[in-house]
Amino acid sequence: MSIKQRFDQEPIYLMDGSAFVYRGFYANQSMQRSDGFPTSALFIVARILMRILREEQPTHFAFVLDGHGPNFRHDMFALYKAQRSATPEDLIRQMDPIHRLIHALGLHLEVSDSCEADDCLASLALRYRDERPVVLVATDKDLKQCLHSNVLMWDPASRDEKIVTLESFQAETGLTPSQWPDVQAIIGDSSDNIPGVRGVGQKTAEKLFRDYPTLEAIRDGFETMKPALKKKFEGQLEAMFLYRQLTTLDTSRCAGLTLDAMRVRPVNRQEAATLLREFELNSLERELATLIRDGRVAVEEDAAVPNFGKGSGGMRQLSLLDAPHAEARPRLNTTDDAFFAFEGATVAVLDGHGELAVAVGDKEIVYTGPTPPLVDRLLAAQRVVAPDVKALLHTHRDWRRIPPAQWFDLGLASYLLEPEERDYGWPKLSGRWGTALGLSAANPGLLALAITEHLLKRLSGAHLIELMKSLELPLIPVLADMESAGVKLDAEALSGFLTEVQKELDRLTEEVYAAAQGPFNIRSAQQLGEVLFHRLQLPVSGKTRGGQASTSQDVLEKLSGHHPVVDALLDFRKLEKLRSTYLEPLPRLMGKDGRIRTTFNQLATATGRLSSSNPNLQNIPVRGPLGRRMRACFTAPEGKKLISADYSQIELRVLAHMSQDETLLAAFREGTDIHARTASLLFDVPQSEITHDQRRNAKTINFGLIYGMGPQKLAQELKIPLSEAKAFMSRYFERLRGLKLFYEDAERQAREQGYVTTLAGRRRPLPDIEAENTQARSLARRQAINTLIQGSAADIIKLAMLAVHGDERLRALDARLLLQVHDELLLEVPEAAAQEAGERVARLMADVRPGGIVLDVPLKADWGAAQNWGDAH
Repeated sequence: MSIKQRFDQEPIYLMDGSAFVYRGFYANQSMQRSDGFPTSALFIVARILMRILREEQPTHFAFVLDGHGPNFRHDMFALYKAQRSATPEDLIRQMDPIHRLIHALGLHLEVSDSCEADDCLASLALRYRDERPVVLVATDKDLKQCLHSNVLMWDPASRDEKIVTLESFQAETGLTPSQWPDVQAIIGDSSDNIPGVRGVGQKTAEKLFRDYPTLEAIRDGFETMKPALKKKFEGQLEAMFLYRQLTTLDTSRCAGLTLDAMRVRPVNRQEAATLLREFELNSLERELATLIRDGRVAVEEDAAVPNFGKGSGGMRQLSLLDAPHAEARPRLNTTDDAFFAFEGATVAVLDGHGELAVAVGDKEIVYTGPTPPLVDRLLAAQRVVAPDVKALLHTHRDWRRIPPAQWFDLGLASYLLEPEERDYGWPKLSGRWGTALGLSAANPGLLALAITEHLLKRLSGAHLIELMKSLELPLIPVLADMESAGVKLDAEALSGFLTEVQKELDRLTEEVYAAAQGPFNIRSAQQLGEVLFHRLQLPVSGKTRGGQASTSQDVLEKLSGHHPVVDALLDFRKLEKLRSTYLEPLPRLMGKDGRIRTTFNQLATATGRLSSSNPNLQNIPVRGPLGRRMRACFTAPEGKKLISADYSQIELRVLAHMSQDETLLAAFREGTDIHARTASLLFDVPQSEITHDQRRNAKTINFGLIYGMGPQKLAQELKIPLSEAKAFMSRYFERLRGLKLFYEDAERQAREQGYVTTLAGRRRPLPDIEAENTQARSLARRQAINTLIQGSAADIIKLAMLAVHGDERLRALDARLLLQVHDELLLEVPEAAAQEAGERVARLMADVRPGGIVLDVPLKADWGAAQNWGDAH
């Protein structure tokens, strides 16, 4: 039964938005859109809100969020919430779409000012509880002080759908809501950093308050307490009153929030559907459609936003019928003489459910005819504009007849100009530029043309036209072909590997239980923390946002060697990740042809590197027996082989070229072991006498500097004292002077220009390079170095992909490019052609010229061919 059926009147629903946002974020942090944008918090909040709309059909609702910055409790107690880390960036990024969703669903959003969401909820509950019932959609225990005969708490996201009423609270605790702040004051709250009275827990407090119903009674009756309890309160009789001030909700807040403001408005169907498609929440889009179809919600009929998003075809789409005034546009279901003249023109094409918005000049039509005749006409155009060219290529093979040089990808252009934005979908672009350019999104084709003109000017001013024209646009059909091809999986090998891994997990579980002195839920961070830090008394080296002792991978690695349970846990986690991330999910993602297909994200990283998602095939393990075994499950069909071609130390070669350091240049030109040569300089030992550990140390610092490694990280990696790591780095830069000068010059250029540029001309803005904040400035400096090296390496591997994909000889050999994994290319080729194809691929990779530059050190690619990826690599 719905919650409202408990009451005779329509309730007010007040939702603790901050709590559910955080809960959703941490529930499944791996949930993301195909381009890597995080969506876990947005998904959970959307799902809960739509459930409330479906089951409760509220007339009054408010979604309340915490205000920004410190509040009045920080003034009372400087350490209030002091242990909490900064809000995760991936959570911050989801707040704007959450705000948009709430408004689209017709719900009121309230951001509490200089207080917390709980204070606002408590204020509203007190203000309106005598007028109508109040449902607190919340889980925070502090809100129990708001319970009343007409106020209850409801957690719609809990497994048992927990409801707390005044009666259930009193029956469970024997307390009244007015006593709750006093109880919380002496129990304390680790999540808010309120100490409480040491040694007094929930059960002790409940018994105590039967004899001493308030803090005043405890203070006045202190001398009558039993000795053990009296000892706990010694020195706390004043502090506990401060703690009560912190735990007592302020009921004088949100004074301006009226019932009328909280009235639920009709759902803006188009805005809501647009947002859900934009963030690829397809199941929720279907749920929204069901809500509307079943009449569960009122719908705003005059919404003014066209319905752009991602449809079932796996691409960005436009529903032109949902756009205002669409019917007023000319509609064609075939090409005829009245169709626009495309010769030499710039034409915008936006795809949507079986329709196209086509615009040229100042005219726009809705086209519903077949694709081939339209493409025939578009071949005469100077430029064809689309928000997402790769998505369009997947809809019909004829789109691939348009040469890359003719395309203009709006998302790609925006990414090249602002590589940190992360969201380059049409809804975002049309919303941003429609307002800026003063154009209506109701005419998407014309808006796309206006955005194109604007972006072209900016690309030209930033000298990015050549990069887009010669590298990024030609790469789009390459990626589309790779996504279509997929790679074959050996389901039987995966199943056998999974069985072995599960047996080993079972064995490790028993080993962990034995070392931990008893069984517990290994996958529960709370139970694991209890075992490690209370039962076994291991040292705590970090805390979670909620104030609990952290059991993260970093923490466990630091504890390695302290106790047998830690190493067993690390082994367990390694195998558990393999099982849960690859061995179980991958077979479910295979197509009927036995192949698995990923999505390559061209717009996901600021350095220009490609990423992979749904599933991520770039994170398939590579090192050690487990990595080789995992890769061995990726195979070639009968009669074919896989070729793996991998650049050798590409980033160090880029570093040698860009720094002109004599030691690095000589090592690569002479073909000597770069790490051994570096170690020889660092340790003053002939290269022939370098030990394994010395070479390993040199390798760590060689690669670490590319990623901006500092002395603390180096000390951790090499397991040496910090002073030794500092001395090691100092000696490194003394001996490799070219590197030191390169780093200094890179930072100077970044400060002067505000950006850095890769070998192929990719630009990364660095707005924080002159920031007053030391941490932000240091991060920008690391990003400058990282972009110059990794970004240039990304340019090189992309150029290699173009060369391999476009090579006529490889095409004649029927060699097909399947995957790109960092500095490696994976191809499928007939068995008889493997040798020639492998040699050809390696030669093409070595001949790459980023920005037309011949590097001062030779590029080198190693290759291998085998029946499976593990043996080929």
